[in-house]
Amino acid sequence: MPYQQLARDIIRGVGGSENIVSVVHCATRLRFKLKDLALADSEGLKAHSGVIMVVVSGGQFQVVIGNHVNEVWQAVRQQQGGREVRSAPMENPPSENLFNRLIDIISGIFTPFLGVMAGSGILKGLLALCVTCGWLQSDSGTYKIWYAASDALFYF
Repeated sequence: MPYQQLARDIIRGVGGSENIVSVVHCATRLRFKLKDLALADSEGLKAHSGVIMVVVSGGQFQVVIGNHVNEVWQAVRQQQGGREVRSAPMENPPSENLFNRLIDIISGIFTPFLGVMAGSGILKGLLALCVTCGWLQSDSGTYKIWYAASDALFYF
């Protein structure tokens, strides 16, 4: 696998396997929760050619990789022995303020709905455009069906 060396470098850069509490990925980033952020070498990772940027935000150590983040994440999992990259709970977890914990909870709740919410918004925008341009009348059956579809997320 071509991303094994990058995975090794990233694991070393975040302070080693024993410093990793969990790692997940989004579209372009590896998102690490670390036991001790002080052990991470963000400058060293930023200088790596396979890393675009390093961001520390909301208690997460984020390594921006790019579009091939899934392959790198799989390589990190392989480096960890194929197990889920989640270690035992921290002995002394860092104290997060209440606001950061609240944001984590809210974003965790709404993340699965983001795609549907975006689709609903786009559909509502297209309906407004169609009515404004005169392609649809707001009292037509077609408009009412598409309007109901765009509101379906909020009804159910």
